[in-house]
Amino acid sequence: MGNIPEMKRIMSMAADAPRSEAHLPLGFSTSTTFPYFAQWTKLYANVLSILTTRGTFTFALGNEQLLYVADTKLVKEINLSKTLDLGKPSYLQKDRGPLLGKGLITSNGAVWFHQRKTIAPQLFMDKVKGNLNIMVESASNLVSSWLGLIELGSGSADIRVDDYIRSFTSTVISKMMFGSHHSKAVELFPKCRALMKNLQTPTILKGIPFFRYLPTKENRDVWRLEREIHASLIDIVKENPEAASDKMAQIIMESAKTGELGPSTPDQYIVDNCKDVYLAGFEVTAVATLWGLVLLASNPEWQARLRAEILEVCGGHVPDTNMLGKMKLLKMVIQEVLRLYPGVAFVSRQTLKDVKLGDILVPKGVNIWIWIPALHQDPELWGSDAEKFNPERFANGISGACKSPNAYIPFGVGTRMCPGQNLAITEMKILFTIILSHFSLSISPNYLHSPRLNLLLEPEYGVNLIIRKI
Repeated sequence: MGNIPEMKRIMSMAADAPRSEAHLPLGFSTSTTFPYFAQWTKLYANVLSILTTRGTFTFALGNEQLLYVADTKLVKEINLSKTLDLGKPSYLQKDRGPLLGKGLITSNGAVWFHQRKTIAPQLFMDKVKGNLNIMVESASNLVSSWLGLIELGSGSADIRVDDYIRSFTSTVISKMMFGSHHSKAVELFPKCRALMKNLQTPTILKGIPFFRYLPTKENRDVWRLEREIHASLIDIVKENPEAASDKMAQIIMESAKTGELGPSTPDQYIVDNCKDVYLAGFEVTAVATLWGLVLLASNPEWQARLRAEILEVCGGHVPDTNMLGKMKLLKMVIQEVLRLYPGVAFVSRQTLKDVKLGDILVPKGVNIWIWIPALHQDPELWGSDAEKFNPERFANGISGACKSPNAYIPFGVGTRMCPGQNLAITEMKILFTIILSHFSLSISPNYLHSPRLNLLLEPEYGVNLIIRKI
């Protein structure tokens, strides 16, 4: 079982310890989310900083050997590495297979290269700009919905905003993938979220060999959801292939006819890559936006500064690409949101052959983990206010915000960096611009701040905000 018993003991002790709410609802403590990483980093820091690098140690989950990395020099080595021998861990296809399959997120080698070459160009900035009208229309629908709720009140409404934000991101990614917000696509999103919830605890953390094969209620639900999602995606993609030949789903379908598919059938290749794009385009952006709204609602002075910039640049008009590029404060705010709540919580790699990172020779089969929030909130890299929301730190860019630019990796590192980051950031810019043009935000008494890692670091109890028309 490796270090699993010790990890459970440390988690139990952390759960019983009194918690300070000094920073809430501004952020969260990385030491309470994964207290064993914080404890081991502190325990081994002095010894390992002499022998190797700061914040680097090994541990075991069952038979899986892992190298925990919190040193920016090693992060830089991973970031600059072009070798295909530093791939994604095999346990992702095993533990997360029903959700991620053998798509872009989990594949390696020639299969991954073929998938990346197919999907990444569809998310380049020129493609994102071409879909700006979809984002504006979807954001305008959100505004109309909130205005309707406010009219029922007295100038304000206490709104749980989660479903509205996810409706925005699901509409955008559906239209980019299929050309329309297909009725069957609407059914996919709650099923994908249910599947995420069922898969939130990796098998390797449960310490039970072959757990995923046992016919438990949880596993039976996973198998059912996997079948239903597969059937729906195949129906959507193949229903009318001539109707939207330039959309991502059709491009993925065409790429299944050529290139390296690995062990996947063409249908499985299509489904797995559509699911991966769906997950990243729908859920990652939604969660990052939710945290951004929480932080803006918690910081009225930054909300006011941002609103003033939006008024100055947009002048009451619908934002376009040129306007978005002129808003420096908006960029700084989004950078700070993603620092505190990165789109991806972990960077995970596995050495497919022996790989040398700096002075460390990492044997074949070792998993490498970077817990991004710990890197993003390290006071030695970011200063004494590292846990606080302060977009001003990015006034002179990333290099001026911290001691090492390799300490800021909200979308991962290296060749496996998330190809959808341009889409995510543009969607956040559109939403913040249009929402703050119409409303002021404050935290609702019904909001309970509890960041929880459920594949993504998301608000466990949702986000309730007081929305006022301005």
